[in-house]
Amino acid sequence: MKLETIIIFSYFLGSIPFGFLLTKIFLKKDIRDIGSGNIGATNALRTGNKFVGYATLVLDILKAVIPVIFVKLYFVEYLYIASLCVFLGHVFPIWLKFKGGKGVATYIGILCCINIFLGISFGIVWLLTFLIFKYSSLSSLLGTLSIPIINFFIFNGDVIFFFIIMFVLIFYTHRENIKRLLNRTESKTKIY
Repeated sequence: MKLETIIIFSYFLGSIPFGFLLTKIFLKKDIRDIGSGNIGATNALRTGNKFVGYATLVLDILKAVIPVIFVKLYFVEYLYIASLCVFLGHVFPIWLKFKGGKGVATYIGILCCINIFLGISFGIVWLLTFLIFKYSSLSSLLGTLSIPIINFFIFNGDVIFFFIIMFVLIFYTHRENIKRLLNRTESKTKIY
């Protein structure tokens, strides 16, 4: 029963669609009709309302932090299952017919809980890539790809399989962005 409760708790917290809710509440719009149609922080920034964009980012990170920290403190043996369920909740939320965000902000929350140095590493790779190329999607992909590599070489490869799974999932959620990057039609992102 404990495992099932953790799975359900993690999934449902992860599935709270903050980008959708904040856009509805503050802008009276459906974020799915704006920009890429995605409910995540990058598309929330495309609404033109920085508060909605950054609030979505922070809340999407926090919705991962709460269950993952709880599980890490009390049921550490289920840490990676809880992390995966939070992520899947964000990407496939039951409330929006299983069409959610791309999972990057939620992944940042997960990383910071598992190992703060991995979270910081992701942030550094993301920021450097963004400063050079100005593509949020490319930054997210390279940041995510860097984690199993960094984990392998610096942290002795503990649970590298989990980080490879997360990269594959984020690669999947960015498949349209990858096509646009290859075709040079991807939109550059303004984060300020």
